[in-house]
Amino acid sequence: MARQGLFGSSLAKKYWMALTGLFLITFLVVHAGINAMIFFNDGGVTFNTWAHFMGTNLIIRTMELVLFAGLILHVVDGLMLWKQNRAARPQDYVFAKHNANSKWYSRSMGILGTLILLFLIVHLWHFWVKTRHIAGSMELYGVDAAGQENLFALMSDVFANPLVVVVYVLGCFSLFWHLMHGFKSAFQSLGLNHPRYNGAIAALGTAFSIVVPVLFASMPVSMYLGWIK
Repeated sequence: MARQGLFGSSLAKKYWMALTGLFLITFLVVHAGINAMIFFNDGGVTFNTWAHFMGTNLIIRTMELVLFAGLILHVVDGLMLWKQNRAARPQDYVFAKHNANSKWYSRSMGILGTLILLFLIVHLWHFWVKTRHIAGSMELYGVDAAGQENLFALMSDVFANPLVVVVYVLGCFSLFWHLMHGFKSAFQSLGLNHPRYNGAIAALGTAFSIVVPVLFASMPVSMYLGWIK
């Protein structure tokens, strides 16, 4: 009999994991797209315009709450599945050959997810708590050439620290490996797998896992090196 828990059976947990994972993937697309506006290299005006829209639009602000709920569900569900899998096999086989059956990153989703969660806490502290006026203030950064709140100046300040840049790049590296397994696994958990299009899903997952983390990592690196001003 399937084990029961907060989200029901083991199968239900996997469904929740897949659904919340795909929801968070859509957020990554939006977030990467907005942040990529810094590459207009116009002093942050285009980026600040979109950031202001995302921060003041009522629908977006409501979805922000849904996003946090989805993130919490994803983390809790992942921890429950990890604990359940460990309990099912408390001791590994002495001569187990893991690579014959799975990739290392598919067996390390708990660790990778934890690293990403820690990175997200740092990221929220750097940006979200200030732009939402929870802690700190944006007054120090003034306004841009269009008279908008200057989130771009905050980014420039944060990414002037090489240690912070390294942390962000490592966070993106963890995200890459997490997506390499999670993207394809989400479709499998939902039963959306078929020999006819499994290859396309795998290829799309690999491309997404590379493009999005590289795009995210290129932002702090570009700002630190002065390529974006």
